[in-house]
Amino acid sequence: MRKSLTALACFACATSFVSAQEKSDWPEVFKQINTEVQTNSKAYSTLRDATSTIGHRLTGSPNGKKAEDYAFNLLKSYGFTDVRYQPFEVESWSRGTLQVGIGSSLQSLQPVKSVSLAHAPVKADVSGELVDMGNGLEADYAAKPEAVKGKIALVYLGVLPGSAPGTKSLHRSEKTAIAIKYGAKGIIVINTVKNGVLLTGTASVTGKLIPIPAVCIGNEDGMKLKESLAKGPQFTRIKMTNFSGMIKARNVIATLPGKTLPNEKIVIGGHLDSWDLATGAIDNGIGSFSVLDMARTFQALHLRPERTIEFVMFMGEEEGLLGSKAYVNAAMKDGSISNIRYMLNYDMTNDPKGYSSSADETEPLFKSIGNIAHNIDTSFTNTFRSGGGLHSDHQPFMLEGVPTGGGAGGNLPNNSGGCYHADCDDFKMVDEQGMKNTVRFSAMLVYGLADAKEIPAKRLTDEETKAFLLKNNLKEPLSIAGEWRWKD
Repeated sequence: MRKSLTALACFACATSFVSAQEKSDWPEVFKQINTEVQTNSKAYSTLRDATSTIGHRLTGSPNGKKAEDYAFNLLKSYGFTDVRYQPFEVESWSRGTLQVGIGSSLQSLQPVKSVSLAHAPVKADVSGELVDMGNGLEADYAAKPEAVKGKIALVYLGVLPGSAPGTKSLHRSEKTAIAIKYGAKGIIVINTVKNGVLLTGTASVTGKLIPIPAVCIGNEDGMKLKESLAKGPQFTRIKMTNFSGMIKARNVIATLPGKTLPNEKIVIGGHLDSWDLATGAIDNGIGSFSVLDMARTFQALHLRPERTIEFVMFMGEEEGLLGSKAYVNAAMKDGSISNIRYMLNYDMTNDPKGYSSSADETEPLFKSIGNIAHNIDTSFTNTFRSGGGLHSDHQPFMLEGVPTGGGAGGNLPNNSGGCYHADCDDFKMVDEQGMKNTVRFSAMLVYGLADAKEIPAKRLTDEETKAFLLKNNLKEPLSIAGEWRWKD
């Protein structure tokens, strides 16, 4: 009985949101989107094909180029006449060799399974004493500021059990930057995932080489090492080679011109690139190939909303948001940044139950769109989440005041969270219906935003952007990354 009452209450809440921006034809258009995706979606099949024929999609690699061409040709096959590459040249990184040994002395080191973190040095061979720096946060170092100088820091990727209530973690790159600040000559990161899973990803806040070697070890090895350190000194040697150099990569952009407001633009994108340990089916195949299928859906149904839509496949996200930064830099240079009314980002999005937005004032519009989706399929519960975060392709847009958002409330399929940036991120983790749900409910959001009479959220001024970032507690990580441009 309680469940029934809850369901009725949620339905009443969902149906109460009717925005003045809603149009009378949206319910019929959304039904068409729903039927098209449920019947003809190609998101799952094209991702399966790409993971089997291309493999990983590391930016700057031959596989990365194959992925760019794959997306370009796919969009052309869907009927887009305006598809283009947006080339950019950046410093890129790829792993080479790695040896990590740990023991009670430098003469008794035992090999430990590990993986290099980008953008570790091209060549490094360091040895020395390990120091347990707990969660690797500023407070951990401030409590003993000289402890890690000239030594190797051991830090936990997330927040350790038993940490003070309310302790918030930082990104691995920010933890590395703090270790460098306090004089560490190397850093070993303990993965949070059990069963020996290793995590890769960048340890650089800038997307450029860091001065110290950074590696990840498995949870069990790491926690055992913490126990050994509590009993006495432990030492390590990290020997590695990597590649770093200028590479060429390309974002892929398909444009659908708006009927009456062609200069107002909705950007919807996801990063096509992946790390090289697996095929990147979850990160970010499920996001990017869902965006590609949204593009297919618009063409299949000949949908032409009032505003222009750009479907963008970003490259280089994993190595420092390189593609989205290149996109925003180009838009700033030619002035088209002022035309972007919204940026919707799909990074590991799966089976969303609602929508997210950086702008509180868009809640009535988003809830109104979601209410129609809910009436079509009640599994979409029409939640709304507002706020801001970092470390995905929405970030460069957000830092220039552009409203951002996307899907919200879904869960990763098949307990695949532990395979994040790991060698088990392959296609067997993907759920077909979860991808269909991402495509159909998000295509409704894209259409509604692009077709609304007015979008309540405006691009923030520089001071408004600063206030937004402060409100969302983003000053510290942005400062660590050197991206806090305001002087207090």
